[in-house]
Amino acid sequence: MPTVDSFTLSCDALNEENIFSEGDVVTGQVTLSLSKETKVKKLFVKAKGDADVRWTRQRDDRTKTYHAHRRYFKLKQHLIPEDSEETVLPEGIHVYKFSFKIPSENMPSSFRGIHGSIVYKLEAKLSRSWRMDSTADKELTFVSKSFSNFNTLLCQQADSTEKETGIFSKGQVHIDATVNKTAFTPGETMLIVAKVNNATSRNMTPKFKLIRTIEFLANGDSKNEEYSVQKVVDKVIKPHTKHEVRCELQVPTDEMPSIENCDIISVFHQLKVYLDISFAFDPEIIFPLVIAHPMFRDRVSGNLGPYPVEGFGGPTNSDFPPPAVAGGLYPSLPSCGPYGYPGAQGPSAPPPAYPEVHNGPPGAYPPQPPPMYSVPQAPFPYGPPPSFSSSSSPAAPAFNVPPSGPQIQPPFPSTIPSAPGLNPPPSAPDMSADFLSQTNDDPPAYQLLFPPPNLENADTK
Repeated sequence: MPTVDSFTLSCDALNEENIFSEGDVVTGQVTLSLSKETKVKKLFVKAKGDADVRWTRQRDDRTKTYHAHRRYFKLKQHLIPEDSEETVLPEGIHVYKFSFKIPSENMPSSFRGIHGSIVYKLEAKLSRSWRMDSTADKELTFVSKSFSNFNTLLCQQADSTEKETGIFSKGQVHIDATVNKTAFTPGETMLIVAKVNNATSRNMTPKFKLIRTIEFLANGDSKNEEYSVQKVVDKVIKPHTKHEVRCELQVPTDEMPSIENCDIISVFHQLKVYLDISFAFDPEIIFPLVIAHPMFRDRVSGNLGPYPVEGFGGPTNSDFPPPAVAGGLYPSLPSCGPYGYPGAQGPSAPPPAYPEVHNGPPGAYPPQPPPMYSVPQAPFPYGPPPSFSSSSSPAAPAFNVPPSGPQIQPPFPSTIPSAPGLNPPPSAPDMSADFLSQTNDDPPAYQLLFPPPNLENADTK
């Protein structure tokens, strides 16, 4: 009798379609039923997403295999502590819950084809000593929310072409075609208008075809598969006539979505508008299309409710609306320089608003000196300047001392000890005479200004 009666893995559904996208949280449980007490080494569950491509090609009696692999994420959660050697589980049913958050990265949707696949799944494994591992897995349906240039997907497409019919007939044919938009969902109808100017001698038939192309890439080579998904044939256009053709082409309800964000598997769609002319080259116009998942029907059709078109798709992979223009829901912020300080303002930009500065409580800081508008006069270090009032010597020019500045009360003691007074040398002349008050008196004698040195006290050589 086996010890493990059952080992299953289940996943909780987030929506009616049971699909997951970037940033979603996957929750579920692992159920283990034991018929008796069992020693378990490991019990864990993994979530991962992988893309694989493989095909073979015969060349010169040799078979070459092309293979490529891409891993988008791998998450692992231990349901029994990893550092424990063996854990004894009693008989009965054991339920372990788990939770994973899918990374918010640009990843392709689930896909399965002849030569490759993109698979997202959960795997649970139970390991025991001297026993085969018990495993359980469940595949997840992953739908990518990433669309490149989503704004252009809702715009009308238009193109034109003209061509000579060939050597079996004379004349030229011209065709103008439009399709109402680029993105569609399965079951939606595209509106096509073609204006044909048949200036030839041949009959021609307008045709419209929806084409799906799957491309696999590996080892520098590619493998392509092309399918005609839907086709509409209109009435024959007679020679030397003009005709406008209106066509409604419905996308099949089971058509697979386009895949543009995988580097080894691509699924893209095209609308081919052409004129079928017997024994001539058919003029054609190719429109690129995007087939989105049915869950995006409202958004692809433009029925977004309160959110604008820009609220979906793009590199952010987010369903939240983007910031509005300046003055709207999210006003523009001023540019900032290094370290968060306001950057340089333009000549017409208003000055930045700086926060109001509040003074602290009184006495918290010492009083600051008032602003100085003139340089204060420091006291003369050697006392007041001498007055030249002697009548025996010519008066020196009077210097008007500028008025002193306002008295400054610094926060620290301003009493500075004055330098010691210096007495003039004994041999200095008397400079107290007011030279300007003199008249025509003779100047003082040279000996008075420059007395001879005292030679008596000089040292002899």
